[in-house]
Amino acid sequence: MESNLRTLGPNETRLMLSLAEDDRDIVSATEVIDLLGSEATARSVIRSLLRKGWLTRLVGGRYMVLPPSHGPENMGENNVLALASAAVEQSYVGWWSAASFHGLTTQRPRVATVAVLKQRDDVTIEGHAVRFVQIAPRKFFGFAEIEIYGRTVRLSTPAKTVIDCIDRPALAGGPSEVARIVFGASRSVETIDLVADALRMQSQSLLQRLGFLADLVGWHLPDTDRAQIRAAITPSARSTFGRKERRPDDIGYVSDWGLFVHATENDLLADVPRMSSGSR
Repeated sequence: MESNLRTLGPNETRLMLSLAEDDRDIVSATEVIDLLGSEATARSVIRSLLRKGWLTRLVGGRYMVLPPSHGPENMGENNVLALASAAVEQSYVGWWSAASFHGLTTQRPRVATVAVLKQRDDVTIEGHAVRFVQIAPRKFFGFAEIEIYGRTVRLSTPAKTVIDCIDRPALAGGPSEVARIVFGASRSVETIDLVADALRMQSQSLLQRLGFLADLVGWHLPDTDRAQIRAAITPSARSTFGRKERRPDDIGYVSDWGLFVHATENDLLADVPRMSSGSR
């Protein structure tokens, strides 16, 4: 019967001790080659450590280290946010995944969504689906490193999470789920942070959606914040929110924000606690 214990050979021990001394969580194939002095030896050690459960394969020749604290048996790594965050060096976990972590929604997305500056193919890591979404450099901000179950994770802040979800509703469960996220944020996110991040995105359609959604869920933004949002929207700006095509019962044009809303109020508020069109 094959053992599931995580044993180590001489070269494997050398590598793992070196990583432990440097307190490394992530290592690249190139770094292993440099340390062991032979590409053939390094490739053999990496394959062995993957099989034994000392390393987890990420993407692009990057590996996550599973330290001795994970126990003597090959159990893998189940921290999906840590895996997703570590997959690409310049990245952060955002949108629906971040909203769920921050408690802005009760939904738990099946796919971890990661913002990157260069597009990459979606991957499955340790059985977890990870989607990479390329964003413009001007939108690559508003994240912090936090510890989740002993791992460091780059995650969008609550304010930036809301803004990203409004900017890309399809990555946050759709319009009604975005309304739920905005409602959740109204109980915990500082409006000064929200508006600052929204303005930094340089998107008028995002600002129009933000203003509309805040009004929809009863989030009373201070007059100064509303004024900042309005000042950044040109009078002729028009955009849409919701489905591609309008239906008869949809909200339609909202003159306050220059926004065509292709959804009913009941649909948008369906997942918002204690709110419906009849209670507003």
